[in-house]
Amino acid sequence: MSGYYASILQGALVTVGVSLAALLFAIVLGLLGAAAKLSGQRWLVGLATVYTTLIRGVPELVLMLLIFYGGTIGLNHVMEWAGSRRHVDINPFAAGVLTIGFIYGAYMTETFRGAILAIPRGQAEAAWAFGMGRVRTFVRITLPQMVRYALPGFTNNWLVLIKATALISLIGLQEMTYLAKQASAATREPFTFFLFAAALFLAYTSVSLWALRWLDRRYSLGVRRAQT
Repeated sequence: MSGYYASILQGALVTVGVSLAALLFAIVLGLLGAAAKLSGQRWLVGLATVYTTLIRGVPELVLMLLIFYGGTIGLNHVMEWAGSRRHVDINPFAAGVLTIGFIYGAYMTETFRGAILAIPRGQAEAAWAFGMGRVRTFVRITLPQMVRYALPGFTNNWLVLIKATALISLIGLQEMTYLAKQASAATREPFTFFLFAAALFLAYTSVSLWALRWLDRRYSLGVRRAQT
């Protein structure tokens, strides 16, 4: 039995890697999407709106299967069109990272957009009046305040993203849910191993909550909170 537990623990490291890589991808897409929606240019606003609307309206599992299987077919068609006979297979890890990051990038877009809108525009205008460029204004003025406003929504998105990594087991990636399923099938004790996987997920989310609460206190220094 100890060998199965060790295998699931190794799968937990894969889960951590997938979730962190997908989070980084989602943050980049979220910032780009928020910038597009706030750009004032109709084609960028329209493109970002289509992205967030479609992604938030299609189940994660459907998108994952489309990217993993449809993406493989599409790449092979492109290779054939280019005259190559080489067969291309999408790596399950890469497919999971890209799919989850692409999905939660849409949610991050709305989170970041709302956080930026919560900052008085006069602050940026004052920075521009003092000669600061747009990039420097964003880094020095907008970003620190945006983090504080975005953290509640960011926390929710991150916790759901962690749980969504369990779906990657369906495309063959040997993360902890996949390995827990294999162990339960071999020993006929599904409750034991799925409970162990659930405990690992709970530990991961608990550590994440502690870190995000610390970050929230760090970015809320000097801010007076409402009395409850």
